[in-house]
Amino acid sequence: MTAAFKHAFPQTIPVFFGYLFLGISFGILLIGAGLEWYWAPIMCLTIFAGSVQFVAVGSLMTVFSPLTAVILTLAVSARQLFYGLSMLRRYADVGKIKPYLIFALTDETYSLLVAADIPENVDRGWFYFWVSALDQSYWVLGSTLGALFGAFFRFNSKGVEFAMTALFLYIFLTQWESQRDYAPHLIGIASALVCIWIFGPANFIIPAMILILAGLLAIRGRKAGEGRAENAAEAASGPGGTE
Repeated sequence: MTAAFKHAFPQTIPVFFGYLFLGISFGILLIGAGLEWYWAPIMCLTIFAGSVQFVAVGSLMTVFSPLTAVILTLAVSARQLFYGLSMLRRYADVGKIKPYLIFALTDETYSLLVAADIPENVDRGWFYFWVSALDQSYWVLGSTLGALFGAFFRFNSKGVEFAMTALFLYIFLTQWESQRDYAPHLIGIASALVCIWIFGPANFIIPAMILILAGLLAIRGRKAGEGRAENAAEAASGPGGTE
């Protein structure tokens, strides 16, 4: 556990700064909606889904509907259904901490886990745990600080909710700059725009995710076909083949 913590902590420092300031904005937004400060740590400990929490602030001010809450959560967090599938193998042998790892999986935690180079002397399961737990602790800390700040210093919090949009834009631009193949990004943008036009801003997320998945599978099939063609050409031009 100690070795896993020492290896995990430095890798979560960028998330610390992101979650700290984003959490502060969430806490301020929560206070601005008229809720008490202690709702910030409660929501961060039990929900831990930044985009859902931002949306849930408004929902808490209206009559509670369990069905609406489920549909809203599914719509906002539908992307996790797709990238969560890629974690099934990684979480296969982690033991009793598996439920928590599934609960604590966020966009930023996912990015750290899939990109991590874990040494042989570090237990993989505990490394996953510490990355997840540290990221959640940063979110709890930032949100609580923001809520306390908002409780003692009242001001107009209009526009603070844009912090979540800004975070996703930053993630997108970072991925764009680090890749040479922009086809997945363009498919995502085009799918979102088409689905917004067809289904409207309130209902486009799930159809867009399905369209994006179909587009990515099509690209994967095309690349697999090109790979088989190249292998066949290499085999034909090798020893015993036609020159």
